[in-house]
Amino acid sequence: MKILVVEDESKTATSLKKGLQENDYDVELAYDGEMALLLCEINKFDLIITDIIIPKINGFNLAIKLRQQNVVTPIIMLTAMGLTVDKLKGFDFGTDDYMVKPFDFDELLARIKVLINRSQNNPKFSKSLEYSSLRIDLNTKEVYREGILINLTAKEFGLLEFFIKNTDRLITKEEIAEKVWDINFDTGTNIIEVYVSYLRNKIDKNFEPKLIHTKKGMGYIFRADK
Repeated sequence: MKILVVEDESKTATSLKKGLQENDYDVELAYDGEMALLLCEINKFDLIITDIIIPKINGFNLAIKLRQQNVVTPIIMLTAMGLTVDKLKGFDFGTDDYMVKPFDFDELLARIKVLINRSQNNPKFSKSLEYSSLRIDLNTKEVYREGILINLTAKEFGLLEFFIKNTDRLITKEEIAEKVWDINFDTGTNIIEVYVSYLRNKIDKNFEPKLIHTKKGMGYIFRADK
């Protein structure tokens, strides 16, 4: 399970990372809200833990921006701001749970497990795939880039689903023919190049970063351009 910790106080951030790693969680750190948003664009996290008072984008606004981008990852806020009005504000902005510093680490672990289990059993979480600013809903077959609905044909959707399930590695035309078209690859046809071009025009042309990259003579790599 992958957790993003957003905390500008280095001692607290390091302590949280160490404790979570000792409990078998994969942890990334962000020291401000902008860095957190960037990490959420290029990674899929199972849970986000954030302080409220962080540089550049505070925890409340971070939650708002993530929900506006259709990121449904559970969010726990850890903060010294313990007033009821602060907690209610956090829930209004899309936070799933709230803990006041100083907190009991075992209690934090328990709340993490509850939220992750809940998200895995919730169709809203388990039936969508996300990468960078792209999200595809496997129930409705809807595709969004930066929150904008993109209309795809059934075959384009199947190709995109295969790409997003195989990010950051070389995908050959033979694989695409077998997994998406359910046929043996015919070197005399350009059907795959045509459909990749269709898909690129819809999900990449007007957006950054680019996601579909051609490796000449080899195939394609689906990843956020760096």
